[in-house]
Amino acid sequence: MPLARVRMTLPAFVEALGAGVHVIDTGFNRPRFDAAYLLVNEGRAAFIDTGTNFAVPRLLAALDALGLTRDAVDWIIPTHVHLDHAGGAGLLMREVPGARMLVHPRGLRHMVDPSALYRGALAVYGEAAMARDYGRLVGVDAARATTTHDGMLIYVGGRRLRFADTPGHALHHHCLWDEASAGWFTGDTFGLSYREFDDARGPWILPSSTPVQFDPAALRTSVARLLEARPRCMYLTHYGRVGEVERLAADLLVMLQDMVDIGQALRHAPQRHAKLREALFAMYLRSLRARGCRFDAAECATLLEMDIELNSQGLGVWLDRQ
Repeated sequence: MPLARVRMTLPAFVEALGAGVHVIDTGFNRPRFDAAYLLVNEGRAAFIDTGTNFAVPRLLAALDALGLTRDAVDWIIPTHVHLDHAGGAGLLMREVPGARMLVHPRGLRHMVDPSALYRGALAVYGEAAMARDYGRLVGVDAARATTTHDGMLIYVGGRRLRFADTPGHALHHHCLWDEASAGWFTGDTFGLSYREFDDARGPWILPSSTPVQFDPAALRTSVARLLEARPRCMYLTHYGRVGEVERLAADLLVMLQDMVDIGQALRHAPQRHAKLREALFAMYLRSLRARGCRFDAAECATLLEMDIELNSQGLGVWLDRQ
């Protein structure tokens, strides 16, 4: 299919980024909040992150729009097993029977039997949110799943991808280096950058300390590893491709240290969770105000509510673990 025709017929929730990379808005939470990526090369394809169960029709529609059959998909690769990244992986595997899953070794058991994953998410989000946002988790046939290792190479139609073990956000996290575009598929290791906050100065970024395995020292090391490849761009799950990698990395690490300082200062505070929430939001707001953000405080709070809550929870778990 000619490239111009593909661009004209792509659904509104799919964007071609060039070099065979397509970002798919999974529809989770709000527009352009949660992404899955479809990498296409020489008629073969791989999904990197899947979103939730409710994203699967969009992923299949992207294949259809690009003229790809279900059998063209070789790999389904969650960057880690948090449900906004991998919740739909089992259901998608049913729809693309020729694909294999590549998953971090610490995440394999959760993909095969997602019951513990579900219970953990249920404790964080509650029953109503689980039913509304994630649905019933589907396990993956263990015979179709393979664990990855640091430095592992795979190919998509001859295009080479390399895995890097990147703890810090989660112990079950890996990132993928794509030589062809000189970009990393980063999951949550390189933080979150929501397009609503883009301005003339470029993207804004913040770290993610989602519970329960946040480790700031490990995260700093993982970010440094990503930078060693001198990437031209990062493909974030939240959300989309970003450039200005060196500047964003510096901003990310400064805010990471600020989060650590906030946590240490409030370690023994009464009503700690509420105070962590308040301090994190104040930090985000100061950072956005320094950029001349056009949103008022209430709008910023609405856009960042999920991150304020989850990052506060994750900081609390990290403090208790210390």
